[in-house]
Order: sequence, then structure tokens, then C-alpha cells
Amino acid sequence: MPTFEIKRFGQLEYQAKEAFNTLCTNLSFAGGDIKKIMITSCHPQEGKSFIAMNLMRAFAGLGMRVVLVDADIRASALQRTYGIRIETADGDSKYPGLTRYLAGRCKLEEVIGPTNIPNASMILSGRTVTNSLPLLNTPRLGNLLNTLADRFDIVLVDAPPVGTIIDAAKIATVCDGTLFVVESGTVSRGLFQRSYAQIETTGCNILGTVLNKYDDLEYGGKYYYYSNGKYGKYGRYGKYGYGYGNRYLDPYGDRYSSRDKDESSRKSARGKSGSASSTETSKTKN
Repeated sequence: MPTFEIKRFGQLEYQAKEAFNTLCTNLSFAGGDIKKIMITSCHPQEGKSFIAMNLMRAFAGLGMRVVLVDADIRASALQRTYGIRIETADGDSKYPGLTRYLAGRCKLEEVIGPTNIPNASMILSGRTVTNSLPLLNTPRLGNLLNTLADRFDIVLVDAPPVGTIIDAAKIATVCDGTLFVVESGTVSRGLFQRSYAQIETTGCNILGTVLNKYDDLEYGGKYYYYSNGKYGKYGRYGKYGYGYGNRYLDPYGDRYSSRDKDESSRKSARGKSGSASSTETSKTKN
């Protein structure tokens, strides 16, 4: 059994930690039969892997046994982004990864292992492939996730973006629910609705949406929750919506960028101007 040391995964600030804890809690309200959760987005670079990694850590911190499966077998960057060091059982053999497991060339115990986060385990993609659909079409993926659901409290599946390739729709057919990650201000309503509909046709429950990389200065640095299933121009999202200030979203997790003071002052000045739009936003969040 391999072990995984996540070397670039610094702690979040207090509000971001609480936001992820809230998200974990609300996902647990989805029901005891929702254990295999796919995390996807409309297009690349929206932060789905960041959300997946932090959900893994948050669930583990709540005392739940969680495993993260890196199913983006065409273009995974999880290992490189987070500096994940793999130690195989014998110390010599190369880690096979999910791709070789789905091809029937290794056993489950050769690809799954604990991380340096207590209660958290992981399966990485291993070698990426250009033609992933034949591997995802085999019964081995569904059997794998079912086995993991028996061993763990939560199974998180980091899937490819829906709007890029068909892989996410295929993965959704063997998951209990889907969580969408949407980057604020970059996804059109039409693209989101098409992505939403594609997952909906698989029969997989859509659990909600995380609004990622939003401008916390425009919203007064608050974190917000919508229970009515709607958010602005994106249309229908499902039951949950969350916002995380973009200063928390450095992909390496060990530094947090912030706006410079001049920009902050300009934003603050605009916020005090008493505009109707800012007043309406404040009322919505309160």
C-alpha cells in the first residue's frame, strides 16, 4: 500500500475553514445514501481540485473517514500542484495510479493509501491518457467506488470539467451526487445550464454549487449561503451556494494573495456611495 505526503497544502484562514466546514455539514444533510460525490466544473481552472482537496481535509477534520479519487485521468495536475510525494510499499516500484487499475493491471491495494492528513486517504490518477473513455466505461470504476463507499464515510471524486470532455458525465453515472464548482464572473448562464443538464441526464443527483474566486471586497468580505437555489446570472444551481474570497485560493495553499491598499480603498469608497445595487446585495446576504 502506498502512502501520500502532501507537501504544498497550507492552512486556510479562519473564515475559509468555517466555510468548508459548513459545506461539509450541508453535504452530509443530503442523506446517508449520498457517499460518492463527484466534484466538477464547466471548464478548466475554476478551482474544482482546490475545492476537492479542502473538502477532503475538512471532512477528515470532522472525524470522518474520507478518500479522494483523482479521476481526471486525461489532464490531472493534482500531484504536481500540491507537491504530493508518493512512497510505494517496496520503495522501488513506480506508483501505478487509477489508469492502470482501470485497465486491470494492478490491484486496489496498490493504488490506495493514507495521506499525512489523519482520516484522509487518496488514489491519484497516475499516468495520464489521451483516450480515457474506454477505461471509464469498464465496470471497474463503479466497482471501485462501491468498494470505497463500504470502507469510507465519504468518497470524493475529482472529475474533469463537464464542458470540455464527456468523461465527467460517465463518472456521474456511478456516483451518488455531483457538486459543481463555478468561477465567479467567468461562466455564462448558457454554459452552466448546458453543463447542469448534461449531468442531470445521467440520473446523478446535483447537490449544489460552490461559487469560487468571487471578489470578497465587492461583497464586504462576507460569506453567504443561498437556500432558494438561485444566484444572479448563472440561473438555477441546486440547493446550496457558497462564496470564498479569492485571497484564499492560491493553488499551492501556502500563501494568500490580497488586493493592494489602493484598490481596497477604491472599493471601500464605492461601497459607501449608497448605490442601489450595493444596498440590494447587502440585504440579500443578511
